[in-house]
Amino acid sequence: MIPFNIKQIETFLLVVAFGSFRKAAERLNTTQPAVSTRIAGLEKALGAKLFERHSSTVKLTAEGQRLLPSAQRVLHVAERLQMMANSLSGPSETTRVLRLGVAETIVHTWLPDFLKELQASHPLVEADIVVDATTTLRGELMSHRLDLAVLMGPVLEYSIENIEMPSFPLVWVCSPCLELPDRSRLTLGDLMQFPIISYARTTRPYSELYHKLNSEFEEAPRIFPASSLAASIKMTLNGIGIASLPREVIRDYTASGKLRIVDCEWHPSDLQFTASYASNPSNPLAEQAASLAATVARTYAARIATTQ
Repeated sequence: MIPFNIKQIETFLLVVAFGSFRKAAERLNTTQPAVSTRIAGLEKALGAKLFERHSSTVKLTAEGQRLLPSAQRVLHVAERLQMMANSLSGPSETTRVLRLGVAETIVHTWLPDFLKELQASHPLVEADIVVDATTTLRGELMSHRLDLAVLMGPVLEYSIENIEMPSFPLVWVCSPCLELPDRSRLTLGDLMQFPIISYARTTRPYSELYHKLNSEFEEAPRIFPASSLAASIKMTLNGIGIASLPREVIRDYTASGKLRIVDCEWHPSDLQFTASYASNPSNPLAEQAASLAATVARTYAARIATTQ
């Protein structure tokens, strides 16, 4: 008879992931003594000490390091078996929650398509959605408060898997009321007559834009960073400045003539997103949802390309 169980293996991996018995207990919705009891039982069964306990953190021993890869494989197989059993159980399957974080650009593009596909393929999975900036989503993912995050990635951490998504080209766009030089292609100097509306200060697009303008001009550029994409669009519609926004997001506004695309000699790099999820501990639902998100995003990009 195997002298330990899957619950003990799961608890072991969560303690490793969080570096804390208390945080593992919070994730498992149990008490810290219960976590300690499970780990003690696993250590007794294996005849080895797995953790060095410190005041507020724990660290794997050499024996714990050797156990880690095997424990990850065991839990991965067990979770896949559980999902298979759930799929065979039909209506009696219990509802699961996917804690999903997405950048606002995704909300304005293919998120509705993804939610429809998720409902069709996983009818008993409910998506608990958080919309926020990439920096916040990355922190929530690393803290295991999100199962899956679609953000400006990749997230360069050993425990995070990243699936690349189709990129979003950025274009310069403004209200037709702004009086720009009557030329087919404008310079950055032409745009600098007006404030530049950008993504938030903590983002890659803002950093790239800020360094470009500061290297090109002696006068400090007037950049209006906005943490909300909707706010950027609103400011642009009101003629406050010229914005660098994803082409797909402002398609309806340009088609109706409320905004116009400005051809400039330089524009920021395309937005690159990833569907990112933690591989330790294993989360098959997040892995499947990330793969589905990539498929939906590629389908959306192909559909948009045919209409341009």
